[in-house]
Amino acid sequence: MSHSVTTWYLEQTSRTDLAPAVEPPAEQDVRIVRSQVPSPEFSRFLYTAVGGDILWTDRLEWSYARWAEHLGKPGTETWVAYERGTPAGFIELQAQPAGVVEVAYFGLLPAFRGRRIGGHLLGYGTARAWDLAERWPDVPETTRVWVHTCSDDGAHARANYERRGFRLYDTTATEEPVVENPGPWPGAGPTPAHAG
Repeated sequence: MSHSVTTWYLEQTSRTDLAPAVEPPAEQDVRIVRSQVPSPEFSRFLYTAVGGDILWTDRLEWSYARWAEHLGKPGTETWVAYERGTPAGFIELQAQPAGVVEVAYFGLLPAFRGRRIGGHLLGYGTARAWDLAERWPDVPETTRVWVHTCSDDGAHARANYERRGFRLYDTTATEEPVVENPGPWPGAGPTPAHAG
């Protein structure tokens, strides 16, 4: 069994393209911190906790060594949003050749969606993509930041990127197998009977 998936590719080609979001209210105490010590355990937690209900599956089979290798690449950064000390979401940046930076992953844990954190985290993280070379001496100055999102992602994902100044440059449609929602662990998250 398969279903149709539309993938949208978006980009910024100038630092001035970025449109920052309004910060969440001060009482939420939202802070964004770079995870500077590569931690496969923490990165896998973020990946599964954010992506479990939106079918992120490509890294589920990664070994500890593969996570460690990936996180150790120059120009790979993970920025984590915390609300009152609790991880709320993350953005992962990956330097690519010729000054290109990919927003490889971005999202919020389900309990933190709709709380004005996502736009702020995306804007802040994109700004860090534009100044990535300042933290990595062997990484060239950023000339382009790009991201892709698809119809399996959150309903507001593409619009959030566009509000931050990303412009659509390509669209593809593919047939992909239907995958059971893995969740971060069996039974995690609200069930339909308890959602609301």
